[in-house]
Formats: sequence, structure tokens, C-alpha cells
Amino acid sequence: MNGISRRSWLKKIGLGGGVTLMSGGLLSPLSAEEIKKYNPRPLEGPIRLGSNENPYGPSEKMREAMINNFDLGCRYPWSYNSDLVKMISEKEGVPEDHIVLVAGSTEGLKITGITFGQGGEIISCAPTFLSMMDYAELWGTDINWVPLNKDLDFDLDEIEKRVSYQTRLVFLCNPNNPTGKLLPADRVMDFCETVSKKTVVFSDEAYYDYITEPNYPSMVELVKKGMDVIVSRTFSKVYGLAGIRLGYLIARPALAQKLRERVVANTNIMAIEAGKAALQDPDFYKFSLEKTTEAKNAIIQTLEELKRPYLDSHANFVFFQSGKDIKELNKAFADRGMIIGRPFPPLNDWCRISTGTPEEVALFNKHLKEILT
Repeated sequence: MNGISRRSWLKKIGLGGGVTLMSGGLLSPLSAEEIKKYNPRPLEGPIRLGSNENPYGPSEKMREAMINNFDLGCRYPWSYNSDLVKMISEKEGVPEDHIVLVAGSTEGLKITGITFGQGGEIISCAPTFLSMMDYAELWGTDINWVPLNKDLDFDLDEIEKRVSYQTRLVFLCNPNNPTGKLLPADRVMDFCETVSKKTVVFSDEAYYDYITEPNYPSMVELVKKGMDVIVSRTFSKVYGLAGIRLGYLIARPALAQKLRERVVANTNIMAIEAGKAALQDPDFYKFSLEKTTEAKNAIIQTLEELKRPYLDSHANFVFFQSGKDIKELNKAFADRGMIIGRPFPPLNDWCRISTGTPEEVALFNKHLKEILT
């Protein structure tokens, strides 16, 4: 299969012409009738704004797909995943043998860490998403931590300097969690192309759909060139399926097969059917992006009123400097029935706040003003 471009895939599912391109995703105004289909959840405690979840999912179409396939719950899933793999391969523009289904991208990170990290080291920056490194370390892999640079970006220059014969893998999270920052397109592409000639490069793109920089490239483009680059994606964020556990890896066939053999949990029937429905639900995709932008803007407005520094976010959260120790801030919000982001040392006076429904965000803004003023 020659593969199709991401733009072609978006047109195929009805997200082509007449919409505004936001690189990772597409946005167009939704009618009042469309918005009514997604009712915000009630304000029930504790309110969760600490795990970067999408409070609007699963969509009605995804729910129907899962319900309609309950009868297949007695079957093992691996004979039912071919349609989903085909849909993902068309979306990403790669042949099907490049796709590895996993039970949430976290499983993909963990199996990659122990597959390539053993007997050597993984290089990454801190703070970032830790699942790969924490898990690989349990299996004896050394982690070579590089601090974020002064702009709180991955320090690609320092990482490249540290690559040695001991380096088995380099981990990037782009956009990064918890900062939400995006690496310069030309620089990260050049970095991955250069470093992948020396070791495997892993690009965690869990938040790729939220990128607002036009025409920002995915490292899938390097996979297509046969380079030693692995990309992870998830259905947990924009598709609202965090509790269903579905993700995938994209890699050249030899790497993909090695990873496929090490998959532990496998996907399940409900996840497979929900994933298929998600990829055919452009209304919910657009809605999720639109509501995320709305929530981020409301949070940012409050931060500007409070004169608190924050980072431009290409994700479904905002990272800001509260001026309080995060443990103290966590307790203050917990006392008010709200869960916010965990500590990300050494940035101990910074807070990651996930986007929620308008009601949840309004309550967060109210609490934040009370706590910081």
C-alpha cells in the first residue's frame, strides 16, 4: 500500500474543505444542534482536572458500537482487529504491517522501553511523561536524564551530545506532557533523522491532534522513510476513550513485529469497536477540539487576570506557575473537591490543569482566585 496523506484521510471522513486547518486537528464551528448531542457531565465530586481526560467521551456513536457488540465479548479480540488496523493505516498513510495495536499508548511506551532499553540506557528530558522510563528502569535499564532547557523545551542539543554506544533509545514527548510545548518543526525533524541513524528514537504524539501550528509534521514521515523511529498515538485524549484503553504504535515492519511480539494486554473487543466508531465520528472529533480550545481560553483569561505565568499549550491542559508549592496547591483544591495535576519536579511551583467542561473550568477559576488572592 502506498499510503495516503493525513489531509486525504481527513477529507475522506468529512473533515476536508471548508474547515480551518490547525495542524494536528481541524476546527469548524458546530451548530447548536450538534453541540446538544454532547451533554456536559454534572458537577459531581471529586472533579477531575488532573489527568488530561476528555470529559465528553465516549461519543454516542462509540457507545452504540460497544453496546451493539456485547455479544462478541465471549470472543478473543485478535481475530477482530483487522478492520481497525486497516483504518489506522489509512489515517496515518502507512501499510498495515507498520501498525501495532496496544491497550492504551502507555502499554506501547512500556513494551518499547523494555524491548530496546535493556542492556543500556534511555535518554530523555525531565519533566516529561514517565511511563516508559519508570517501567524500563524496573527491568534494569539506566535512564540518562537531561533537564529541560531554559525555555522549558526538550534540550535536543544536549540529548544529541549524550548519545553513545550505551544508548538504546531516545524518548521525546511532543507536545510535551506536562508543559504542552511544541518543538520547532525543522529542528525536531532534523534531530530525529540524525539520531535515528545511531539509535532508536521514540516520539510520543499523544497530543498531536491539539497542535495549532499549521502543517506541523508528525514523525510518522520518518517512519515512512524506513528510519528507526517509533511513533505512539492514543484514543484516550481527543476521542475520549481513556477508560477503554486503546492506542497504537507506528514503526517500520521489523521494529513493529518485534514490538507486536511483546504486547502484554492486547486490545479488547469493546476497545476495537469503539476505536472504529471514533475514526468515523468527525462531529465528535471537531467538538472535542473546539471545547478544549474554549476551556483553555477560559483558564488563560483567569491566569492573565491573576498575572500568573503560563506556557502556550498544544495539548488539552495548561501549565502555569502558581507561586505555591504544588503539594500545597493540591491540598487546597482537594479540600474544595477538585483534583489537579500532580508534582512535576523540579518545577514544584508549577501546576498542570486539564481542560474540563465549562462548568468545571468555571469552578476551577473561582477556586484559583480564592486560593491565590
